[in-house]
Amino acid sequence: MNAESTTVATTPQLDIRNGKATIRLNRPAQHNRLEPADLKELTRMFEELGRDPEVRVLIITASGKSFSAGFHLGALADDPEAAKDYDPDAFENMVNALENMPTPTIAALNGGTYGGATDLALACDFRIGVEGMRMFMPAARLGIIYYESGMRRYMSRLGLNAAKRLFLTAETIEADELLDIGFLTELVAGDELEARTDALASQIAANAPIAVAGLKQGLTALACGTFNAEAHQAIRKTSAESEDHKEAIAAWGEKRRPVFKGR
Repeated sequence: MNAESTTVATTPQLDIRNGKATIRLNRPAQHNRLEPADLKELTRMFEELGRDPEVRVLIITASGKSFSAGFHLGALADDPEAAKDYDPDAFENMVNALENMPTPTIAALNGGTYGGATDLALACDFRIGVEGMRMFMPAARLGIIYYESGMRRYMSRLGLNAAKRLFLTAETIEADELLDIGFLTELVAGDELEARTDALASQIAANAPIAVAGLKQGLTALACGTFNAEAHQAIRKTSAESEDHKEAIAAWGEKRRPVFKGR
């Protein structure tokens, strides 16, 4: 997954196969930093893929040796005209769109993950990293107070102590410790990343889509303190009355693998 898909830097690239969507960040020479155009494209992709019933799981990875250096802080200074139309909440809105997708998401972190890219990774349901990778959150070093939803994700995924350490010290954290503190859900050798990610994506995609979406949304809401019991009961009822539930019961009795259609 760290192979460069093209020698020319582009906005993120999308590929969909067998119910699995893959978004690849593709500015390897700049450590896949995110430009204003990338934020718009990613937000559009997340919203459209979240509405596509054929997409069972989303993988986010990158070209080259780094996952991402986060937002290009000099982009607006380099292009004053683009700065006039830039939404200061664009990065936060993009990451929130990722977190709010009903589709399960996997960050295949092929290398270093820095700045806002750490929040992009935390917005995913699973984060598979490679040996030798690093991360750091430089907000305090840059004189930046981070946006609310990003701090919430750090808190809900990593806990108060780890969140304070990462934000207030701006220190670099190595791969093994990233696994220990929960930033990574798995750590693999670099040449195993693609196979492990595909195996996990296939395992998730084989489950009932309505149930998976409802479970994901319920668990995230519980972790963030936004759980809505009435909405949860409604999705439980929809799942219980679905064709997929009937198929699951039939397959269980017949000792075969169920074939789910998302309805």
